[in-house]
Amino acid sequence: MASHSKILFSVAITASLAAIATALRSAARRRGGVGSPLPREGGCVYLDYAATCPIYPEVADAMVPFLYRHWGNPSSGHAYGAPCRDAVARARASVARLVNCNAAEVAFCGCGSEADNWAIRASLRGARSHVVVSAIEHPAILACVAALERSGEITATVVGVDARGLCDPAEVAAAVKIGETALVSVMLANNEVGSVQDVRGISRAVKAVDDGVLVHTDAAQAVGKISVDVRALGVDYLTLVGHKFGAPKGVAALVRRSTAPLPPLFHGGGQERGLRAGTEAVPSLVALGAAADIWLDEGAAIAAHSAAMRDRLRKNIEDALGADRCTVNGPLDADRDRALPNVLSLGVEGALASAILADVGDRVAASASAACHADDAGVSSVLVAVGVPTAAAVGTLRLSVGRHTTPAEVDAAAAVLVGAIRRGDARAPAALAKRLTADAADALAGRESAVAASVAKHERDGDVTDDPTVAAAEAAVRKAFAAIRKLERGPTPDAADAAVDAVDAAVVAARLATKAG
Repeated sequence: MASHSKILFSVAITASLAAIATALRSAARRRGGVGSPLPREGGCVYLDYAATCPIYPEVADAMVPFLYRHWGNPSSGHAYGAPCRDAVARARASVARLVNCNAAEVAFCGCGSEADNWAIRASLRGARSHVVVSAIEHPAILACVAALERSGEITATVVGVDARGLCDPAEVAAAVKIGETALVSVMLANNEVGSVQDVRGISRAVKAVDDGVLVHTDAAQAVGKISVDVRALGVDYLTLVGHKFGAPKGVAALVRRSTAPLPPLFHGGGQERGLRAGTEAVPSLVALGAAADIWLDEGAAIAAHSAAMRDRLRKNIEDALGADRCTVNGPLDADRDRALPNVLSLGVEGALASAILADVGDRVAASASAACHADDAGVSSVLVAVGVPTAAAVGTLRLSVGRHTTPAEVDAAAAVLVGAIRRGDARAPAALAKRLTADAADALAGRESAVAASVAKHERDGDVTDDPTVAAAEAAVRKAFAAIRKLERGPTPDAADAAVDAVDAAVVAARLATKAG
């Protein structure tokens, strides 16, 4: 009887604890949830989800017990290790459900770059040392491939994309060298223009040519934004990254088909079934599992909310500036089903994205290119690959939203961006030319015969005027037009500053010439 009472008491306690846990999770969800605002950094609106996603409140809550209470080593057999070991197993199961694979096919690692490098190196087998990639892959793929090429370990073929940022499966398959190609790697979703590739079609086309070729997809930008099913995609390797969908930085996974090779990158204690040595970062893995669970519960709502915020942001900017001045890069207009719901690559004619972002940096957080290489000079290689002209590419903003973006934030950010663009209009090539022409005309209007005619005469004769102020005006005007032409050829902040200075000098010189006459 005593034993029976103990069992009943244990059941009651377990049920109570389960109810408390459910209530706590519900409270956490109410604190988070789709469309709920997060605290801002100095009031700055966050439109850079493609660079990194905020840690979801529920995810942070899930981590806390493993920061101060369950801090044991998962490999330990005692009471401190068991909760951590169980937590890692639950996280693995959640990630497996997220992408529809077996838990044993999930290998945890530290970041997307590690997972991408791991997949490439794992695919190399004997005579198979040729790799095919798309032109718009993340640097984690392209830089790894380039390094292996330089060392003579592989050869590589880069396949282009169309104006939507999409690969043709037939073109990818045509790049395969039968018996030589080890891997085809095409990202599922692009981080700059938001194009979602037909990876399933690519995998089928490739394996129809040579079923010994392995297929990898970098799904870092796709997981947590659209539904991802590794079985339906037909790939052998898939990369997913925690900080792109609500978990912290420093945790990722490489999902691999059970029959695909995956030798360890480095050796040690035998963690991850001997695939990746190193004591597991339990709080981060718990967070990854929690983020996976949120998408499983809210995925459709997150995607719909993100698309609504993206479209609202676009409409606000186009309504203010005029739709004819704005160009959307990627597949959003041509093939909406092939576009990520949260990314807007928006080119503004005559604008300089770097100048806009410098202007709004403390009020709107956004990008002109991928954050992983935003400090590099020049135009984004992705925009070049999709055929965006240089003059348009330098005016392209990458604006990305997510689960916690609100309509009020979108409206406020659009107003700030439009204001910055309008302030920058005076520095654009066309505006500078117009300003020079108008100001010079005003300055010379009362002395056309004394200045303008003299300039024209000496232009014809090719000599130097006796009037030093007229000569100075003539030289300044020529210099200003030269600066404007240089700015038109390559619009950069330095060229814009030089053109502004030259225009100002020309106007001053013209006015002095008018007074002197």
